[in-house]
Amino acid sequence: MYSAAMEFWTEQISSVGSVIVREPLTSRDSGGRVGNGVVHGASPYRAEAPASASAFSQERSQERPAAKSLIFDTQKTNMPPLAVSHAFPSAQFGFPLQIPYGDYDVGNNAWGVRKSSSLYRVEGWGAPYFRINEKGNIAARPHGRGTFSSDEIDVMDVVERAVSEGMSMPLIIRFPEILKHRLSTLHMAFERGIEHTGYQGRFQGVFPVKCNPDRYIVEDIVRHGKQYNFGLEAGSKPELVMAMTNMCHGSADALLICNGYKDAEYVRLALMARQIGLKSIIVLEQEEELDIVIKVSKEMEVFPVIGVRAKLCTKHGGHWGETSGEKGKFGLTTSEIVGVVAKLKRNNMLASLQLLHFHIGSQIPSLALVDEGVSEAAHIFCELELMGANMKNIDIGGGLGVDYDGSHSSASEMSVGYTLEEYAEHVVNAIKEACSLKNVKNPTISCESGRGLVSHQSILVFDVLSARMKTCDSEEDIGVSLDFEGWPRELAATHEQFTELLKRGDYVGALEHARTLKAEGVRLFKIGQFSLERRALTEKLFDMVSNLAVQREEEKFDRYPTKKLSLVDSGVVDQTATYHINLSIFKSMLDSWAIGQLFPILPMHRLDEEPTVRAVLSDLTCDSDGKIARFIGHNDDVEPSNFLRVHGLISKKPYYLGVFLGGAYQEVMGSMHNLFGGPNMVQVTFREGGFEITHAIPTQNIEDALRTMQHEPHQMVKDLRNRVEDSLRQGRFKNRFEADVAGDYLASSFKSSTYLASDYRGGCAYAANKANSICVPVEQAHWCT
Repeated sequence: MYSAAMEFWTEQISSVGSVIVREPLTSRDSGGRVGNGVVHGASPYRAEAPASASAFSQERSQERPAAKSLIFDTQKTNMPPLAVSHAFPSAQFGFPLQIPYGDYDVGNNAWGVRKSSSLYRVEGWGAPYFRINEKGNIAARPHGRGTFSSDEIDVMDVVERAVSEGMSMPLIIRFPEILKHRLSTLHMAFERGIEHTGYQGRFQGVFPVKCNPDRYIVEDIVRHGKQYNFGLEAGSKPELVMAMTNMCHGSADALLICNGYKDAEYVRLALMARQIGLKSIIVLEQEEELDIVIKVSKEMEVFPVIGVRAKLCTKHGGHWGETSGEKGKFGLTTSEIVGVVAKLKRNNMLASLQLLHFHIGSQIPSLALVDEGVSEAAHIFCELELMGANMKNIDIGGGLGVDYDGSHSSASEMSVGYTLEEYAEHVVNAIKEACSLKNVKNPTISCESGRGLVSHQSILVFDVLSARMKTCDSEEDIGVSLDFEGWPRELAATHEQFTELLKRGDYVGALEHARTLKAEGVRLFKIGQFSLERRALTEKLFDMVSNLAVQREEEKFDRYPTKKLSLVDSGVVDQTATYHINLSIFKSMLDSWAIGQLFPILPMHRLDEEPTVRAVLSDLTCDSDGKIARFIGHNDDVEPSNFLRVHGLISKKPYYLGVFLGGAYQEVMGSMHNLFGGPNMVQVTFREGGFEITHAIPTQNIEDALRTMQHEPHQMVKDLRNRVEDSLRQGRFKNRFEADVAGDYLASSFKSSTYLASDYRGGCAYAANKANSICVPVEQAHWCT
């Protein structure tokens, strides 16, 4: 019967000519009907049209190995086809046939990849980009729902190839196609929201480069986003220089949003961006910045386009709630915004105010917060238009969340209670309603989604070096003698009862006596009445009985299921192993240590085997905080777990774990946080009557910072000079001298400090000459060498 069915579906697939692999549904959608086909309750899947036709015609990126990452080419990988568990004729749906995952499990009681997928909640946080394949390995689906089985990438193949070519762990594996798919999905979600609500404006996204300024990521976003007029957001001078350079190759209509605190040099760079044909918008974070913009724009005779960042009353709690609300770090209050309007009027520059920016907070958990925050901001936008400003754009900032724990819950800080499509439609509708109420033209909508855009595009893979486990099972295994000879008199009764219970096989009853022996052994040792050997013996006894009690309890639970907490779950017995991993938590997973962020962590292989070990992860650093002891809940448990289910190590065979959804912030904060733009340093030595500066080390300049992230400053300078020449020919500069000054200034900016110039002594002196056109303090500091 099975063969006949397979033969039938083989013929159907051959006749259709195309197959789309789909991820399983979440539990809330299980057991339902789709079209004319029944979805069986034991294996729920949805058959639906892909997000866009482009999902079926993905471009293949060329293989580009980087210093600390591996970019994998799907064209060079031959992947085995997936098993067919259910299928639907394409005629029923009007698009290519979709085959859901097979579960590859043998029997109801055997462990298999379907059980591993449920245990680690892969279908929750991983869809549609990751799943477990029939080999028990993690597979990447670079085109999301539009991924054909032949395009799936077995990540262990990537790891093994990398190792064979001499690369060692830890290893970041990037998937540029996933990044491209995320970008197009974000754009299409807003396009559908605009169409569905009848909105009269358009959507133009921007990527905040602080989220991950890696060269290849930024270049891919600019290249793939060109068709969508997708732009970049910069929050510092080095980011601005990088963004300007990359946007020379992007869409002419893309936006360059200039956020962050600003000095005269920052403003000059932003205005030069307009001179060379880039659509830069200077967003005011402080009232004082307006004076700098007015002054420098008049000096350069460049009309600025200005935005204001509003401090909203709307905010949310959690890790990132403090970035929003009236007490947030950035932005202007409503009274300050009104003051900006008044000052622009006095300077006949009100037409330059064209954008409103706001930020509710990162990882927004619910649509209720989206509705409240966007509505408040939209009314501010409308009021600015009614006050005479030339309002054209509303930038909703970041906030689009990622479902780290796979729970799809607005109650969890590690999840979100909405889909991307729902998020986009709520944003569009809130702006539309405010504009309709006040009869204001619908603006262009921008968002600065970084986390939602790049989190999925990489996996951090590392190996386990060793494990510390309690494995003794019996008296014979550990050489423990139960003889009383030599025991202190005060422990005699306890030891006798312990021995009797142990001989009767009452391991659970003996456990409490073993605990007492261990505790008393420690007490007596501390006062010098117990030898080290005797103390070690009490610890071994406790470990032995703990293991035997847990085994006996598990056997009892198998025969008589109960909801009572086990000895392990209740904390009576600690059987948690410590897996020592080839990784630095501080360097590669900083948020895990700093703010308790949870990331999906699971084995990369052997997922067709049952993981029987409960473990915490300990990294290579000498800091005691260098460990991971909180993980996303197992199966349907939304609460974090204090252990990770892993497999036992096999001698002389590597065991690989992977961290997922860490493509945002972790890479840049981990590597660049230690190397990028450190502060200036001086060494001060005490001398009689005062002190002496014996050494002074200046900060990295922009060129150094960019080079650490694989950018090529020399080529970037060349690109910018070429753009200046093009702008001269197009009449954007008055003469050759002005163009040369601009070119020299852009080139010299690469030698600037990554930090802002102090403005305590009258600002910056700008020397307009080829030798040194950099903005420097009027009085130079003396650096000792």
